[in-house]
Amino acid sequence: MNAFDFSPLFRTAIGFDRLVRTLETARSAAESNGYPPYNIEKTGEDSYALTMAVAGFGSDDLEVVVRDNILTITGRAPQAEEGRSFLHRGIAGRAFERRFVLADHMVVEGANLENGLLQVDLKRVVPEALKPRRIAVQAGRPAQPSLTQEAQPQAKAA
Repeated sequence: MNAFDFSPLFRTAIGFDRLVRTLETARSAAESNGYPPYNIEKTGEDSYALTMAVAGFGSDDLEVVVRDNILTITGRAPQAEEGRSFLHRGIAGRAFERRFVLADHMVVEGANLENGLLQVDLKRVVPEALKPRRIAVQAGRPAQPSLTQEAQPQAKAA
């Protein structure tokens, strides 16, 4: 696939570095070899589960890191057992690194390895300051502050 030239974008736009990095990550992910296979599932309105098939890997062989809205899952190849001779080796045990671009406010809630499947739970947590607020609409005229003049003490006529 051809590389894209984003230099015209930088002539008139400021602060879009992250967008370019996101596009580059997506492009490189599309060109990857597809190992290990994975599923992305929407489990709720704002929650997701990433399930990755990592047969042969233990929890010590896997690393899950989130940095700059990029989830990186790395697997170090498990150590081969001495004295084993395979006639056919169909279960891939090679090292890998998979990257996933996360939307803003996505939080990794946890990771679990069971039966050769790594499940990473994600949730969108929008800060209260960014959530929409409902403003109450009052009927009638707004109360006008009234200016009152303090009573001046009157001078007594002598």
